[in-house]
Amino acid sequence: MIEGLRIINFKVFDDLALDLRALTVLTGLNSAGKSTVIQALLLTELALDAEGPHTPLGGEHGLALGEASDVLFSEAADSTISIVRVIDGRPYRTDFTVPDDRSVYLRRDRSEHPADPEIRMPVDTYLSAERLGPRDLLEVSTLDDGRLRVGHQGQFTAHVLAQRERDQIAEGMRHPATVEQDHSITLGGQVGLWLSYIVRPVLVSATWVQGTNAAMIRFREPGALTPWLRPANVGFGLSYALPICVAALAARQRSVFIVENPEAHLHPAGQSAMGRFLVRLAASGVQTIVETHSDHLINGIRLGIAEERTLPSDEAILHYFGVEGRTAIDVTESGALSSWPQGFFDQSERDLASLAGLRGRRR
Repeated sequence: MIEGLRIINFKVFDDLALDLRALTVLTGLNSAGKSTVIQALLLTELALDAEGPHTPLGGEHGLALGEASDVLFSEAADSTISIVRVIDGRPYRTDFTVPDDRSVYLRRDRSEHPADPEIRMPVDTYLSAERLGPRDLLEVSTLDDGRLRVGHQGQFTAHVLAQRERDQIAEGMRHPATVEQDHSITLGGQVGLWLSYIVRPVLVSATWVQGTNAAMIRFREPGALTPWLRPANVGFGLSYALPICVAALAARQRSVFIVENPEAHLHPAGQSAMGRFLVRLAASGVQTIVETHSDHLINGIRLGIAEERTLPSDEAILHYFGVEGRTAIDVTESGALSSWPQGFFDQSERDLASLAGLRGRRR
């Protein structure tokens, strides 16, 4: 597991050290550094995969970091960016040098990673906040089946589901209502069960259209004789949650799963259910990193830890990025939080207090 991350001279951080756990939640104010943490992990992943010394600042994983001057900390003493990952107790450092301000790549000067591929902890999935909404047709990936993933926007979700729908899902990731039947323990069956839990009761079908480079998703109510519906006719919630469910259920053990704003387009009850689902993913051996602005999702995570007890409380941590800097928040066995810094999901209380004050003045 990646137990720690240190970011030096990268974007808004001169020197930031974070504890990471099986489930790590990044939350806080806009433009406070949450996305920068994720970008540092993705940039390191690109550096480890690159054959030459250059690591591009755009392209893979949907990164669009601009020019070198955009990613070097504004008050850096030199032109070196360092990212250190602590994996199974040992630090692995990657150093980059900025060739010049207008460069669209960084030069990798040092790259350390575990010699044993079993403990490398690759980023298996990254789903950005800018996922695709309802689409009649989705892309087909040119990667071989062993490297096929849903893509940073979920653009290959239909392809993954069509190719792997009969794969059996490990017991730890099966929905609690699973019936021990062949169709219900497969990727296709489990995606339907989890989407029904998070969004609404639904069946999912994925087809790679013969003779094309396109695949499609269709939805239908369980047990109904109604026709299969296009994604545009069932709302945004299903289309936004679908790639998360498919990618999570298909994720490899000892890998990293990163998702931004998994709560997008979900009803508050669905956001809470998504939090419980992500707890189960983290407990299954897939390190899970979540960026969120939803208190409902965080409450679902707390309930997943305290009520379902699929993940020990000390394997989860929240990092709040606020006006006064970053605060690390632990989750107790009862689902309580170790601290509640100023600005941490207190807007409802503030608004209600203001409304109460207005009512008082009018009397």
